[in-house]
Amino acid sequence: MDLVQVLADLDAQPWAELEHAYGSAEDLPEQLRALAGADEEEAAEALGELYSSILHQGSVYEASARAVPYLAGLAAAGVRAGDLLVLLGGIAESEGVYDGTPPGECQAAVTGQLPLILPLVDAEDPAVRQAAVWAASRTGATAPVLPVLLRCWEREEEPLVRAELLAGAVLLDPTGPAAAMVTAGLEAGEPAELRIAAVLGSLDLGLPWTGTHHRAVLSLLPADPLVAGRLDLETTEPLHRIIEALLERDTAEDRESAFALLDFALRVPDDDIRAEALWATEQACLASRSAPARLASPLIALLDDPVSARPALSALDKLGPHAAAAAPALAALASGGGDAGPARGLADRALKALVGVAPELAAPLLARDLPERPAALGAACGFPYDRLDGPFPYHPELLAAARARLTAPELDGNEPIHLVRLLASWGARAAPAFPELAASLGRFPVFVPAALAAVDPGRAVVPLAEAAVSGPEQGRFAAARALHSLAGDSVTGGTEPLLTVLAAELAADDTHRVRQAARATADLGEDAAVLVPRLRAALSTDGDRLTAPRLDTDLDIALALWRVTGDPGEALPVIAAVLEATDTEWMRWTAVNAARAAARLGPAAAALRPALERGLADPERAPAMARALLATGAVTHHRADCAHHADHAHRVRLADTLLRCAERDADPMGALEALAALGPESLTEPELHRLARLAERDHRVWCTGSEPDVVSSDARFQEKARALLRTATASRRTDAPATD
Repeated sequence: MDLVQVLADLDAQPWAELEHAYGSAEDLPEQLRALAGADEEEAAEALGELYSSILHQGSVYEASARAVPYLAGLAAAGVRAGDLLVLLGGIAESEGVYDGTPPGECQAAVTGQLPLILPLVDAEDPAVRQAAVWAASRTGATAPVLPVLLRCWEREEEPLVRAELLAGAVLLDPTGPAAAMVTAGLEAGEPAELRIAAVLGSLDLGLPWTGTHHRAVLSLLPADPLVAGRLDLETTEPLHRIIEALLERDTAEDRESAFALLDFALRVPDDDIRAEALWATEQACLASRSAPARLASPLIALLDDPVSARPALSALDKLGPHAAAAAPALAALASGGGDAGPARGLADRALKALVGVAPELAAPLLARDLPERPAALGAACGFPYDRLDGPFPYHPELLAAARARLTAPELDGNEPIHLVRLLASWGARAAPAFPELAASLGRFPVFVPAALAAVDPGRAVVPLAEAAVSGPEQGRFAAARALHSLAGDSVTGGTEPLLTVLAAELAADDTHRVRQAARATADLGEDAAVLVPRLRAALSTDGDRLTAPRLDTDLDIALALWRVTGDPGEALPVIAAVLEATDTEWMRWTAVNAARAAARLGPAAAALRPALERGLADPERAPAMARALLATGAVTHHRADCAHHADHAHRVRLADTLLRCAERDADPMGALEALAALGPESLTEPELHRLARLAERDHRVWCTGSEPDVVSSDARFQEKARALLRTATASRRTDAPATD
């Protein structure tokens, strides 16, 4: 095509009225012309800007669809054809539309350019052929595209292009000729790039996993280099994807197939293969409840290998109780270190793991090398997820080491926080460290006060009182709060120091400070009546930008007003306003906080029921909304006959909603809590089976967004689900009619 013809009507488009990721799309004509220009550097820069603006992190916009004909025309004219075809394929496959563009509009725009894209599957350059196959397949247009792919399959010799042709056929027509292509691609004589594509295609088609697949995967490891040239990001890390797909089938046979692959790969004396296997093992343990028991042995054995030990430690974190067998190996690694940075780092990570599996063994090792063990020290005080079941074991040598570190002039970062938390967790046993803590109060005024009160309440009064009044401003709240926590008004001077500090905190510009102060005010209850005007003044106004932190702060202020005054009248309109302001996808967690605030108010929040009912439509919000509805009395246990039947039906529908939330990993723990609040009579037999499935299936329930805590949070979910099942089963036995 002629470039003049391609760009002929470029300026006739209403670019200024269209938007891309960064606002107005008026800059697109300049970028499109730069692509066709002679300056290679400007063309490369324009390509990067286009990716950033019209396919921003996978999202597309109205301007994306409008730019498609020009991109396709430039590619057909030989201008950066491979790059632009890949961009077109990304636009076609994107489902991330956020600017009101009708779903499918961008894919339809690329489909409309197939007359320009499809001829490029015959290009001389293999990279262009591959990109053309990729872009055409992403349109989903089976009728015009599949025959072209099948024709190319018969004559194409380039492995990566053949792999793309196979993947395109699987995507476009899973019930058609793709299965035969997969079978052909698995043959031992085919290129490795095609064989791994055939393995992945088999899984996409849902074909049974056989010995042929197993042997093919083992012969192709390490597999990552085989997909390095593929255009589909879903093909990266193929071993991980294979394991994930097999586990998602959730059958005993497929699980064993996945574990057998990993068991073999973990034992192969090849660093690259082990690296792939370790990552896949880590992800398998996050996905499967049975994976840790099955894979613990080969994983722990890798701790003796100098190259594999470091990545093995990361996977070990996902074994849960099955990591206990690693204690001897971890202790040996933690005892090492030396002067080299990598060796010290490995010893620190090993000691961190040992803290979790055998804290009694870890304590003396931590005391010996405390300055060089920051990660282990953090783990010992529960950082960052409070994962320890209780305080880290007290050890006199560790106490001495902690006292010495508190006096170190170079102490900074997280280390003083962790030291103070560790000492505070020991309570009176850490009293010998009081002088060092008191001396550190000026350096670390925010987190030392609570430790002073914990280790020696009697001696803490004077320094805390001084810090609350005249200490560093950023630490006065912490000091006053710690002072107030000490028993006896006569000792602490009542609530006056805390009230004075809270008045100042509530007037701060920092929403975090205001929020913390509001919570502390709520804890004081009616003793904080003098702060009511300050609370009212701290609420957002019409001129404030309603961000999530601002709205969350309003909720805490509203609850504080209710707790202090005993009157829900001021809290209700605030919670209602937050529920209305958070009726968007990006505000869901603040909406959850609003529902929790409504639940705190109980029946007094009955006026909020319509907004809470609307929130049930969003699985991420539904559990909190259900709890709030129950707390407000929207659903009751006992009514007169007709009302009782209607109420029971409502409860059953609510139970179904909550189970769907748990099944979709949408606040599953909150869903269980709401189901428990609904009562066992709300669970029908089919719903009990669904609950039992959640409790006993192999696939984990993802109860947290924090990956390292998935295993323990899933265990808590299992325990709670089983308890609810036992309660429901016992209730049914009690309610069952007597028989002769």
